[in-house]
Amino acid sequence: MLFDTHVHLNARQFAEDREETIQRAFDAGVKYMTVVGFDRETIPLAIEIAEQNETIYAAVGWHPVDAIDMTDKELAWIKELSSHPKVVALGEMGLDYHWDKSPKDIQKEAFRKQIQLAKTVHMPIIIHNREATEDIIQILQEENAKEIGGIMHCYNDSVDYVQACLDMNFYISLGGPVTFKNAPLPKEVAKQVPLDRLLIETDAPYLAPHPNRGKRNEPAYVKLVAEKIAELRDIPFEEISDMTTKNAKRFFGIN
Repeated sequence: MLFDTHVHLNARQFAEDREETIQRAFDAGVKYMTVVGFDRETIPLAIEIAEQNETIYAAVGWHPVDAIDMTDKELAWIKELSSHPKVVALGEMGLDYHWDKSPKDIQKEAFRKQIQLAKTVHMPIIIHNREATEDIIQILQEENAKEIGGIMHCYNDSVDYVQACLDMNFYISLGGPVTFKNAPLPKEVAKQVPLDRLLIETDAPYLAPHPNRGKRNEPAYVKLVAEKIAELRDIPFEEISDMTTKNAKRFFGIN
């Protein structure tokens, strides 16, 4: 029984075969999923998908690339949606220094406002980080995000930063890159993160794991992530499957 903690079934890439994709995931042993919405288009669809499927949940937030488009109106809307029974986290939020649509100061402001909102509504957060690790950790510490905790989504950084994340009550989530032959960082992290703080994800339709790299990712492939981590840690697949699912249910508050 697997839990894909970060999937974009609300992406346009799944418009033609969403139901079939969900069924393939269930058939592969992926019982639970969290669909992440991050803008005006994807948030309503994330909630709709969660409403239609008993074991699928939603997260709502504003992506850092589009921070320049986030007004107080969007923030109020996210706050309103946070009370929906199928919404289990706020995000993805964070910083993205790879793309230059939104200036860094605007990204930081949007990030801080969402952390503050999450503390107000007592919900954990999901962090998007691209080339911005030190600034993200600094903001999380300054905003005392430890109060609510969160997920470092698709963690692809050095082991050196893991302890700082754990100290703030965060979980480390690994996806497709842990299976890539030329990706030593997530492999090292997979070996060292405490089992009770480890999560798995696909980030589908992006970052498909080996041997599907370069193709459209889908939640059924989270099994390949779990298998690789089990291999790296030299423990049974069932142990990774069981532990990461327990961790995710605990994090999202799912009984």
